[in-house]
Amino acid sequence: MAEVRESCGLVGAIRTDGDVRENVWLGLLALQHRGQEACGIYTLDKGRFYHKKQLGLVGPIEEFDGLKGNLGIGHVRYSTVGQPADAETFTDPQKLEDFAQPYFSDRPKGGMALCHNGNIVNFPQLCRDLRSKGTFLSATCDAEVMLKILADQLSNGDDVEKAVRGCVDRFEGAYSTLVLTGNGELIAFRDPNGFRPLCFGESNGLMMFASESVALDINGIRNFTTVKPGELVIAREHERPIRKQLIEQNHHARCMFEYVYFSRPDSTIDEKDVYSVRIRLGRNLARTYKTHADVIVPVPDTARPAAEGISRETGIPVLEGLIKNRYIGRTFIMPRQEGRNNAVRLKLNAVRAVVQGKNVLLVDDSIVRGTTMRKIVNLLKEAGASRVEVWVTCPPIKSPCFYGIDMSTHAELIASTKSIEEIRETVRADALCYQTNDGLLDAIGFSNQETCLACLTGQYPTQLAQKIATEMHGKPQNQNVRYWETEV
Repeated sequence: MAEVRESCGLVGAIRTDGDVRENVWLGLLALQHRGQEACGIYTLDKGRFYHKKQLGLVGPIEEFDGLKGNLGIGHVRYSTVGQPADAETFTDPQKLEDFAQPYFSDRPKGGMALCHNGNIVNFPQLCRDLRSKGTFLSATCDAEVMLKILADQLSNGDDVEKAVRGCVDRFEGAYSTLVLTGNGELIAFRDPNGFRPLCFGESNGLMMFASESVALDINGIRNFTTVKPGELVIAREHERPIRKQLIEQNHHARCMFEYVYFSRPDSTIDEKDVYSVRIRLGRNLARTYKTHADVIVPVPDTARPAAEGISRETGIPVLEGLIKNRYIGRTFIMPRQEGRNNAVRLKLNAVRAVVQGKNVLLVDDSIVRGTTMRKIVNLLKEAGASRVEVWVTCPPIKSPCFYGIDMSTHAELIASTKSIEEIRETVRADALCYQTNDGLLDAIGFSNQETCLACLTGQYPTQLAQKIATEMHGKPQNQNVRYWETEV
């Protein structure tokens, strides 16, 4: 239950027969953990687009009955650029259109819809460039800017490969992207660093793309592959997909947080089994530190596999010392601090029979701000725990993320300004042990040349992100203003 706000989720589908409405809807339900602010679906039927957007969770299938067509894309959103949804967004249809992805353009001829997962670091500069040419931007979202630039490339006569390559040359940051064109094409591409995941597979006349493999599983697709960093995939009805490697790099920057927290444990991300990674995260903690705990208590739900890994190494039993209210959404996906605070109070309760009089080893995936961990430690001590030791599967997060996680300033990161001992005192734990960077990489199975550790090390894989982070570090900061939006 990390104190970070979620990334977004993508689904795309193309069938040889029948509508894809239910396939996309099922995929979005499987990815609901990646975004709870809004959702949207675009479908294409005989050259005509249909769409439905709504705020909050993905609604019942009946709410999407008007969608027709055998091609479609869908998106669940958490905003890492632009403002979160407010009361007016719920009542103003245009604000909803501007807020929720996918976005639509009637250019080039036939139109197209686009959605993406990630964050464009040079978004302010791209906005200025477009506006200087007279382009109207209705939303405060990088996906709209991506759509406009891709539309310009295609309208100028570029084929898909050349147009996407032109976009890749202009975008800095993270973008796993799906595009649905009026020509009946489903286009997928991923930034050269591969920050955010994207996979695709097919079965029985259905081809699907998704942020995580669970969205394919729920649609009966068991065999899938990865859209590689820097790769373009073009799918059309009754044709084999065309795969083009646009950019080859010797290094990549897959987000380590996908494995630590974001992705569902039953997902496979870049051919790595997330559940097994989290087991190894726990094992590596147990091989690094010693404990005399009586019981291991995971913070539900993402810390459970790591707790099991610790138990396998130490022999200490894992028990459900914290019970989660299943009717409360993921806390830190909520866009405002007030909402997160209220949800924390409602979300967890300690089991006195498990923790009373016990030395508790509390396992969590990360500490970002520290506020939630302090509340959980207090919960356990109020329930009678004699001692609460905290082990964290992720190393200390010291630097902001520019690539799709809403940890946007140094000021909101407790490890940016405090030592581990000071953090321990702040969260009121009796001991605090963090994963090492080496232990993290060993568990994931990628080297530091293949993984983004920028939030841990302050070393960014793209130039503008490094420049902004270096310039802003130590300066007065407004936690409500993301670094990359200061120029918008």
